[in-house]
Amino acid sequence: MNQHGEENMFYRWGRFVYLFRRAIVAAWFVLFCVLIPFALQLPSQLQQNGFSPEDSPYLIGIEKLEEGLGLSSTTIDIVIVGKEGENLTTGKQQKRILNELAPLQDKPYVRDMFINIASRQPGQDHIISVTVMLNEDTVEALKHFDEIRADIPPITGADTYLTGNTAVFADMNEAVKNDIFTAEIIGLPLALLILLLVFGTFTAAVLPLVAGLVSVMVTMGLLYFVAVFDGSISNFLPNVVTMLGLAVGIDYALFVVSRFREEISKGNTERAIAISCGSAGKAVVFSGAAVWIGFLGMAFIDLPIFRSFSIGGIAVVLVSVLAANTLLPALLSMLGPKIDTLPVFGSRFRHALHGRGSGMWRKISAFVMARPIIISISVIVLLVIAIYPVKSMKVEIPAAEVLPPSYESRYGYDLLKQAYDIRELSSILVAVELPDSYETTQSVGAMKSYMDQVRQLPGVQRVESYTSVSRGSVEQVTEYLSRPEIRQQLEKYHVVRDKMAAAAIVPKYGDSDKVTEELIVQLRNMDMPGIQTYITGTPPYKLDIVEKIRQGIPYVLLFVFVTTYVVLLFAFRSVILPLKAVIMNVLSLGAGLGIVVWVFQEGMGAQWFGVTHTGSIFALLPILIFCVVFGISMDYEVILLSRIMESYEATGDNELSTAEGLENTGGLITSAALILAFVVGAFIFTDNEVMKAIGLGLTAAVLLDATVIRVLLVPAFMKLLGKANWWSPAWMFRRRHGSEASVKYDGKIGSDQSEI
Repeated sequence: MNQHGEENMFYRWGRFVYLFRRAIVAAWFVLFCVLIPFALQLPSQLQQNGFSPEDSPYLIGIEKLEEGLGLSSTTIDIVIVGKEGENLTTGKQQKRILNELAPLQDKPYVRDMFINIASRQPGQDHIISVTVMLNEDTVEALKHFDEIRADIPPITGADTYLTGNTAVFADMNEAVKNDIFTAEIIGLPLALLILLLVFGTFTAAVLPLVAGLVSVMVTMGLLYFVAVFDGSISNFLPNVVTMLGLAVGIDYALFVVSRFREEISKGNTERAIAISCGSAGKAVVFSGAAVWIGFLGMAFIDLPIFRSFSIGGIAVVLVSVLAANTLLPALLSMLGPKIDTLPVFGSRFRHALHGRGSGMWRKISAFVMARPIIISISVIVLLVIAIYPVKSMKVEIPAAEVLPPSYESRYGYDLLKQAYDIRELSSILVAVELPDSYETTQSVGAMKSYMDQVRQLPGVQRVESYTSVSRGSVEQVTEYLSRPEIRQQLEKYHVVRDKMAAAAIVPKYGDSDKVTEELIVQLRNMDMPGIQTYITGTPPYKLDIVEKIRQGIPYVLLFVFVTTYVVLLFAFRSVILPLKAVIMNVLSLGAGLGIVVWVFQEGMGAQWFGVTHTGSIFALLPILIFCVVFGISMDYEVILLSRIMESYEATGDNELSTAEGLENTGGLITSAALILAFVVGAFIFTDNEVMKAIGLGLTAAVLLDATVIRVLLVPAFMKLLGKANWWSPAWMFRRRHGSEASVKYDGKIGSDQSEI
């Protein structure tokens, strides 16, 4: 193979792109114009958060309550707050409020409504809530939620706030749209600034932004059709596609444009395109594959939100890789030497800026390799300190807490917690299939026996069912239920019907507490003669999500670690380098997650980021951050080690190769990491706290990875291991020879410090 890899298929692909450059640009332009209307409609097509496990015990219980008792899982809570602090809990006031809300009862989408009777907190009599059950599922309700909101009658002398699952979903959909706009307004100008500093000209700087934006819009347009056929796609999808699409799309384009500018200085546009595709384009494909591994791993967790992230991540990275190897080379082919037009800074400033970097990375590498032990220990200690908070990480499934109090549903939820016992608001519900009609002695006896058994379980505060209307014996309760007005009242409130009854179990502790989780497991394992029970409600819902994550984590870790190791094993023909790469990625990942725990759980600096809910971490975050960070940080690892390997195969000198690898890629990786950090970090300042946490975790991990890990730890370990870095069994790969460099370079540092 010759100096620039003319024999590889990526080089030949570059020549093909050059020949058909106008057709390729035209094809992308048509695709962009066709898909952009669908891309803009994607957020409104997504009505589910993607948390609910499919076919979970929780859903079965909900279905039983809906079919058997006429309850609805689609509800709205109207929180009513007296303006003058007036007591709204008296019978007279409650009757007045229900009368004023009566017009809402007549709406076709309303099934029923009633005053919340949960235990109250002292001194909060000026706050009450009315639960409205809807006749339609959440997806249908969200389609006309603005109409529902407008139909809520005003209450005399009081303010009203809508919360509950439907209102929270509606506000989350609104937050998705706002967050995308906010992130782009913050992230893109900062990314452009870095690109201007890297390239010095507006023409070169704007191309990566074009590639990133086109990748995002095309991907979202394609995913619109996926969402049409799959109603479980999460409404977080547009945020993730925007975040990752801009980040990796701009990064990949940065690699290609950097290499093209180096080659075009030699005068031949076609050859410059071919070499750029043969080197940078090839690196982008392998980097994309590294990111795909993380997103493929998400699919092992059987939750719609992980499947959504997996689909979105794979799609946007695929489109970004395609754009970097088709659209971008075609645009560069049309520009040719004009890539350096429209300089932003004076020539003296540009030369000074690029001149400062010349040799800097080599000096850093030499400094590190002169004292590898002390630097390795210092860096590892620093990372362990950052990782330490992960040890005390507490996970839970939030609801309205993912939104800031400026959203009505979050503010209303906070008022509910202020006025009512939170344990009763999120009690465990039981759908009970009785042996006979609910008022018979047999059914009353079976229900009372079940309640007595439940009361003995650890973690139970109180149990209520229709038999609680009378505290007497089975016979006394049966006699009480023989009164028609009592049965009518119970059926009106959807407590009983025929052979079906509902029971409420109030736990002593929070719905994410370990004792409560054990209680749910015991309830599901109870075998009571004569009755069949189905456990549902908020605590079981959260437990089902956490269990799905726990079941999938071993498979995710095994897949990501093994697949990454095997891919890098063949890429570098070394047993040691892939293992070292995996370990270093785990360090940067752990540090990023530790910083998230510090902020979102411990509250350190929470006010700086506008975080309003602390004390725990969203249960989905650790695995989401793991999969995304692992792929992106492996991206930088591949770029750095590829250049080190290239030099090593030519020289056989491990220390020199490490210095040259860092010199050739240090500036590029730093620039790429800064761009990614600005684009992803912009989500820290959005409304949705899930996206805030993902943005913070990714930003921290990537910056640590591109600086502390790549600049300090990699050279130190390369020095410590020496030739052992490149060891592999004789039977596994053919021996390395200096003449067998897969892609050769002249070893000079380009003016951009950005060769690949």
